Amino acid sequence: MKNDNINQLFEKIQHDFDVEVPNHGHQNRFLEKLKAQQQSQDIVVTKSNRNLWKPFLGIAASVLLLVSLAFNFNAKTKTQDLASVSPEMANTQNFFTSVIAEELEKIDSERTPETEALIKDAMTQMETLETQYKQLKLDLTESGNDKRVIHAMIDNFWNRINILKSVVENIEGIKTFKLNNDETSITL
Repeated sequence: MKNDNINQLFEKIQHDFDVEVPNHGHQNRFLEKLKAQQQSQDIVVTKSNRNLWKPFLGIAASVLLLVSLAFNFNAKTKTQDLASVSPEMANTQNFFTSVIAEELEKIDSERTPETEALIKDAMTQMETLETQYKQLKLDLTESGNDKRVIHAMIDNFWNRINILKSVVENIEGIKTFKLNNDETSITL
């Protein structure tokens, strides 16, 4: 009975089916259309890949621009030192640096285990003065060659020289004391 219902249904809709045979070469035309569609999709995929990189390239270019501007800005704000104020101040700075170098050479040549603590303390004070001098160079740049800053820079050099001269004197005192001790121990 069920088969009869199905057969009757097919008999009713028999003329509604598309039973026409396709034209000759239909399969070839269909395959060509598929290939053309596949090629256009490949082009779209490569274009979309290029489009994915565009935002990243824009961001990278922006970051590169900001970094180069930052370096350029920092290069323009170079600090000035005493030598950049005038030729006389350049001579003054050269004088101070040469005296400091000479005193440091004297101290290094007299370095012994007895004087090591004294020299280490002096080098710590010298580092502090060097840090202050770097700040003074920044202040000089910002102030536009303010005389007070220039005097502070000169005082900084004098303080360094005084520390080094004091260390040299103390080393001489230690050497003299050691020599006197050796002489008294030999005579006894």
